[in-house]
Amino acid sequence: MNDITESPESANSVQTVIFALRILEHVAKQKEAVRITDLAAHFETTKTRIFRHLRTLVQYGYIVQDEESERYRVGTRLIALGLLVSGNFDIAGVSQPIMRMLRDKRNHSVVLGVPAADGIHIVAVVPSTAPIEITVRPGSILGFHYTAQGKIGLAFGNPSWLKDTVRNALSTNTPYTIHDERNLVAEVDAIRRQGWAAAPNQAVTGLNALAAPVFDANGTLIASVAVVDSVQFLPEKIDELDIQALLACASAISRKLGYRGPGDSDSPPRLS
Repeated sequence: MNDITESPESANSVQTVIFALRILEHVAKQKEAVRITDLAAHFETTKTRIFRHLRTLVQYGYIVQDEESERYRVGTRLIALGLLVSGNFDIAGVSQPIMRMLRDKRNHSVVLGVPAADGIHIVAVVPSTAPIEITVRPGSILGFHYTAQGKIGLAFGNPSWLKDTVRNALSTNTPYTIHDERNLVAEVDAIRRQGWAAAPNQAVTGLNALAAPVFDANGTLIASVAVVDSVQFLPEKIDELDIQALLACASAISRKLGYRGPGDSDSPPRLS
């Protein structure tokens, strides 16, 4: 077999494409149009180099320049591409191979939910292999204050969800359900700090769930992933191995969706 070596010209072309994509991504993340000066400062390079890439992106419609301010923003071609991708996007399909890895490692049922204003919509389930299966049906909607995935929504999702939840009377599903506003707010604050949530006996007596957030490329909460089991196998005092395996699963799914969080490396998390 012949060795294939990349020529210097080819390597330079690849770096050029990568840098143009980085510029495009940065412009897309800004709430307002940006100046060449701002881009040059952000990427620590010259305005001439930035302009060269912007000119190409403008030429193909991915970025447009405002004639009056001379600032740059995303173009209609990029917006159309984003809509096309989102229409074909299957978060369950992306997540399930990683969810199966978590199931195989810890042998709890693994559940993926998508947050909305009315609760967490379950979109994918990987059942455990235990003789007695404890899981959640796809299509179920979980409440915010008494489920682990719901608390993830309150901690990392739209701030209005927490406000609306505490504004209404908190239902008491079991004697262990949080029904006091101050206790709920305190737990949500703790969840933000630790990065995971649990709900032992709070939805149904005898059941527990451990959940973690999944973020998209913009750092927005797009889903939550959880392990579900009886309190016998997922007790109130959570096993650190369960926590670390769940966080690795959530991080791996987030990376598949383009998320690069603080301190995130280029190598994907491992579940083993």
